[in-house]
Amino acid sequence: MNRIRLNIIFTIVFFITLCAIFPSNLHAAEEKKSSKGVDVSTLIFEHITDAYEWHIATIGTKHISIPLPVILWHNGSLSIFSSSHLHHGHSSYKGFKIIEEGAFKGKIGCVLINAAGQEEFTEKRPLDFSISKNVVSLFIGCIIIFLIFMGVAKGYKRNKDHAPKGLQSMLEPVILFVRDEVIVPAMGKKHSDRYLPYLLTLFFFILINNLLGIVPFFPGGANLTGNIAVTGILAVFTFIITLFSSKKHYWIDIINMPGVPWWLKIPLPIMPIVEILGMITKPFVLMVRLFANITAGHIIILGFMCLIFIFGNMSPTTGYLVSPVSVLFGVFMSLLELLVAFIQALVFTLLSALYIGMAIGEEHTEHNKLEIKH
Repeated sequence: MNRIRLNIIFTIVFFITLCAIFPSNLHAAEEKKSSKGVDVSTLIFEHITDAYEWHIATIGTKHISIPLPVILWHNGSLSIFSSSHLHHGHSSYKGFKIIEEGAFKGKIGCVLINAAGQEEFTEKRPLDFSISKNVVSLFIGCIIIFLIFMGVAKGYKRNKDHAPKGLQSMLEPVILFVRDEVIVPAMGKKHSDRYLPYLLTLFFFILINNLLGIVPFFPGGANLTGNIAVTGILAVFTFIITLFSSKKHYWIDIINMPGVPWWLKIPLPIMPIVEILGMITKPFVLMVRLFANITAGHIIILGFMCLIFIFGNMSPTTGYLVSPVSVLFGVFMSLLELLVAFIQALVFTLLSALYIGMAIGEEHTEHNKLEIKH
């Protein structure tokens, strides 16, 4: 009951903070207002996309943000400067400026002064190695994981013959559950110990960054696991491990699947093509599943908050009447997102274990088939 109360208190604080921060960002979209009011889509996507600075709050017309280093390679030279020189994308610096529209919106491009004395972007963009908001969030997540598990490891060394205490007692059931109920059933006891470090790291990396993304203030609030590049790299890691761990029978089953009629293999190799496509789509599914679920959660919560300002733009009274309903739905979605943070970490780990387990499992012999039938 105490944990439930703490979660409810945290959620209420979350929305009070969000409502305090959110209106202060409205002036950032003042220039993008239409005759109907605030551009909600722009406002939402500014919160879930990456940025070259970490925005904390806005007081009046003053932005409070943490500038981050911009690292660019262009025309054989390296340019390193603070993102504060770009003034939130409103000015250029050293021939670079944040693109405001098009396919590369939000990225840095090169600008030149035309004959009319105006800045215009060139087609060639610099190689961008900047430490963006998501990169900083990635570092923070990794540091948290390192500190947590180094502390737990030292605790086990000090108390070898004693029951776990503190953080150890909280993490041990989680680790045992993931190992015994997720990884071992998916891979088998014989191979699970070999891949346990990777799969546990995967689980806690996704979980901690999911939880950090729910926190609305620094060092949380970055949509790291809602970035398709991050989820794509995690999926690629699983794909590479699956390929390099696979046994001979794994490829034989793909090329010449047992139990499939010969006319689905010869002369047109329909089933081998389907199996190869399936092998490629598995990491794609991993990537999209995590990205879509986390991003959707953020968008829905921000959408409920935007309803206050949409109706408030029509009439202040209507805005006040809609506010409690929006907050209640937002609280519900926030609690649901806490659950999703755990579920998505668990699902990604489970599917990774299944894909690797399929590649390293035992060969499907006739004896195995009889055992399955019985």
